[in-house]
Order: sequence, then structure tokens, then C-alpha cells
Amino acid sequence: MTVNKIADYFRIGPVFQYFVRVFRKPDPNHPTNANLRMMHGINRISIIMFLFCVGVMIFRACTR
Repeated sequence: MTVNKIADYFRIGPVFQYFVRVFRKPDPNHPTNANLRMMHGINRISIIMFLFCVGVMIFRACTR
């Protein structure tokens, strides 16, 4: 394996791009349905809960 292939596994840029895409206001010209809106809503809730729990874990680790 080359160094470039290994570096590709540890890129986190696409993760942050997904966060921006999920929390952005939807395009009114893009067709959508209830299932897609529900899926994005659940993704938002999951991301918020995950970040909250990571924050709690960091807080608890720092106060011990």
C-alpha cells in the first residue's frame, strides 16, 4: 500500500461535508417525498445525540 492510499482512509473532510449537507435547508426545486424527509430528520437527531454523548464523555474524562 502506498502512503496516498493509507491517507485516503483517514480523510475526514467528507464527514464534515455530510454534516453541512444534512443541516442545510433543502432545495425547493429538488423533488422530495415523506420517506426522504423522515430519513434526513432521523439522521439529524442521530448526529445531535452522538455529538452530545461525545461531549458528555469528554467532560466526564476531564473531571476524573
